[in-house]
Amino acid sequence: MRYERIRNLREDNDLSQQQLADYLNISQRTYSYYESGEHNMPLTILVQLADYYHTSIDYLLDRTDNPAPPAP
Repeated sequence: MRYERIRNLREDNDLSQQQLADYLNISQRTYSYYESGEHNMPLTILVQLADYYHTSIDYLLDRTDNPAPPAP
C-alpha cells in the first residue's frame, strides 16, 4: 500500500522525510519505506502521524476525504 496522502501532507507542510523520522524516532530510511509502501506502517506510527497533522487515520489511509479529526 502506498501512502500517497501521507507523502502529500509532508510535502504540503514543507517537511523532509528526515524531519518526520526524527519526530517519530525512526530512521529516515524506515520512514521512506513506510511512505512508499515497501513496508507496512505500524498502527503506532499512523496514530502519531494523525496526531501530528491533526487529522484521522482514515484520512491518512484515503478512506475518507474529510480531514477533520474524530470528535473527542
